[in-house]
Amino acid sequence: MYDAIVIGAGPAGYVSAIKMAHLGLKVLAVEKEHAGGTCTNKGCIPTKALLVAAELYNEIQNKGPRIGITASEITYSFDKIKKHMQRAITTSRKGVEYLFKKNGIEYVKGQAVVEKPGVVRVGENTFEAKNVLIATGSVPTLFPPFNEVEGVWTSDDVFKMETLPGSILIVGGGVIGVEMASFFSMLGVRTYIVEIMDHILPAEDSDVADVLRKALKGIGVVIYESSKVKAVDRKGEGFVVAIETPKETLDIEVDKVLVSVGRRPLIGDDIKSLGVNIERGIVTDENLRTSVEGIYAAGDVRAKIMLAHVGFHEGIVAAYNIKGEEKKVDLSVVPAVIYTAPEVASVGLKEKDMDKEKHRAAKFPISANGRAAAMGEREGFAKVVYDKSSGKVLGTTIVGPFASELIMEATVAVKHGLTVEELAWTIHPHPTISESLLGAFEEAEGKAIHL
Repeated sequence: MYDAIVIGAGPAGYVSAIKMAHLGLKVLAVEKEHAGGTCTNKGCIPTKALLVAAELYNEIQNKGPRIGITASEITYSFDKIKKHMQRAITTSRKGVEYLFKKNGIEYVKGQAVVEKPGVVRVGENTFEAKNVLIATGSVPTLFPPFNEVEGVWTSDDVFKMETLPGSILIVGGGVIGVEMASFFSMLGVRTYIVEIMDHILPAEDSDVADVLRKALKGIGVVIYESSKVKAVDRKGEGFVVAIETPKETLDIEVDKVLVSVGRRPLIGDDIKSLGVNIERGIVTDENLRTSVEGIYAAGDVRAKIMLAHVGFHEGIVAAYNIKGEEKKVDLSVVPAVIYTAPEVASVGLKEKDMDKEKHRAAKFPISANGRAAAMGEREGFAKVVYDKSSGKVLGTTIVGPFASELIMEATVAVKHGLTVEELAWTIHPHPTISESLLGAFEEAEGKAIHL
């Protein structure tokens, strides 16, 4: 008898299993594919590995000559790029397996079937536990007409390709779409993005989209905004895609079509038959308990904020509650990152969503930052949204180098109610990109020194 069986060894599942082991519980983890889940094997890690290679290739070609570095016959080997990607995947996957072993967690590979609360079958073996954590994650969304045409890719399929296509059309200009467009275009693939909303990255402010649109067009990406795909047909080994734009309907021929319009929770029939409440995702309370006693859920399967770091947090919360120590999920402050060039990172309230009577936004351009100038970077900004009366930081958006790392200062500020005055009076190291944040805080205080 186990204290808990964790179904799914992705971010929510494996972190929860490890935390439960830290808390002294006997744990079984079950995974049908590979340890690490989508993030490690089909998402975060392989995407970033591919982008590192593409960005390096692009920088040598385009930034190098501007700063006095030239090289002849710059080439790349896609086979070696894929090997680099696979090494990153394997390292992360083996790391999770090592942590299972180190912490005394039993790990079984296979398809788990929850026969009833506390009883899980994997193949011919049946296991019993006081609690079961459902952490089965999510899968890419595919819908008509795309699911009716053979060969249309989802993000899962990208990492299986043996060779790069000559051209690709990406449906959806959200996070996955712009990251994939960056990768393909930097390596010379003719790339199109079709976004149905007014601008790419519709969850972000329009000024973020303006910077990214310029950057993507600079590497050759063709972008159709306020547009939609009307039809997709096979033509030989490729596709013909009919796109309706605000001005016209046009046909584009491409080798591949990639649909990147989000993900849906992966909830098996066995879970549904348990009687847990499902509203798009599995419904839980703040302690991650479902409507069925002894059944918990965490991560993408809840269909809340589908990010790996949210899964980590939820997995830990679930572990404490299974142990009997009450903890509540807090998703009020969640940073988000887009690994394009330049990077985009945001947390908290956006300018587009703020109440102009109560809130104000202050902005500092990357072009005024000394470290950015030394790096040859000019595009981007740091923007802070704050409360007019109290000065508390309510949200921050950063577009520029190292945005993915810098966002944590803003995350701590929003989480703990720090004010723009407190942050403006905090000494930031020079020369660093972090001084762009300082500039935004100073601008909120009155006037930035370097503007």
